[in-house]
Amino acid sequence: MPILKVNELQVAYGMIEAVRGISFEVNEGEIVTLIGSNGAGKTTTLRAISHLEKAKGGTIEFMGENIAERPAHEIVKRGIAHVPEGRQVFPGLNVEDNLFMGALTRRADTKGVAEDLAKIYEIFPRLKERRKQAAGTLSGGEQQMLAVGRAMMTRGKLMLLDEPSMGLAPMIVDEIFETIELIRKEGMTVLLVEQNAFKSLKIADHAYILENGQITMKGTGKELIVNPKVKEAYLGV
Repeated sequence: MPILKVNELQVAYGMIEAVRGISFEVNEGEIVTLIGSNGAGKTTTLRAISHLEKAKGGTIEFMGENIAERPAHEIVKRGIAHVPEGRQVFPGLNVEDNLFMGALTRRADTKGVAEDLAKIYEIFPRLKERRKQAAGTLSGGEQQMLAVGRAMMTRGKLMLLDEPSMGLAPMIVDEIFETIELIRKEGMTVLLVEQNAFKSLKIADHAYILENGQITMKGTGKELIVNPKVKEAYLGV
C-alpha cells in the first residue's frame, strides 16, 4: 500500500524547470531509490516533498492526504523526516542535544523520547560514546549517523535520505547502507537519493531513474541493477 504518492510533480527555479511532471509511489515498509546524475532533480524532489521547495504543480499524497501546500514543520509532525545532503547537524550542540532536536515535536512524550534515545544509542554505540561531544567535532561518518539518528527521533513513518554516503570512506559507506536496511527493519519507510547507484539499487525494493527532471525508467532494484542501459550509464559497466 502506498505511503507516498507523487503525481505530476513540477518544481521550477525561475525559468528553469528542475522537476518536470514526475509521478512515483513509495509503498509502506519499502526502500525506494531515485537514481540520476547531478542536476537530474533528485534532491529537488525530496525538498519538494518536505516543502523546503515549493512545488509549481502536481500533488504529493502522504498517507492519503495531499500535503503539497503544508508548511515544512507540519510535514515533520505528520511523519516525514528529512536527512538533507551534507548532514547539517548543529555543530555547536553536543550529540545528545542534536538528537533531542529531532524530538522537538514530541516534548510531551518524555518516556517515549527516552526510550527512542536509548534505541539510537543501541544502534549507534559511537554516538553514545560521544554523547557530550560537540557535533561539529565528529567525523563525517559520525555526523551522518547523528543526522540519521536525529531523524529517527521524530518517530516518523517515512525518512527522506539525501546522499548519505557522500564524502565518506568506503568502510563507512558500507556501515551507512547497513544502517539504511536497519532503519527499514525498525519500521520506517525510506526514500533514498544516492550517487552510489550500485549499493542503492542492491538494497532497493523499487527504483526510478531521473534524467533532466523526468523519470525515464523504473523497476525493482534487482531489475535495474542488471539493465544494460543502467549498467552503462550509472554502474560504470
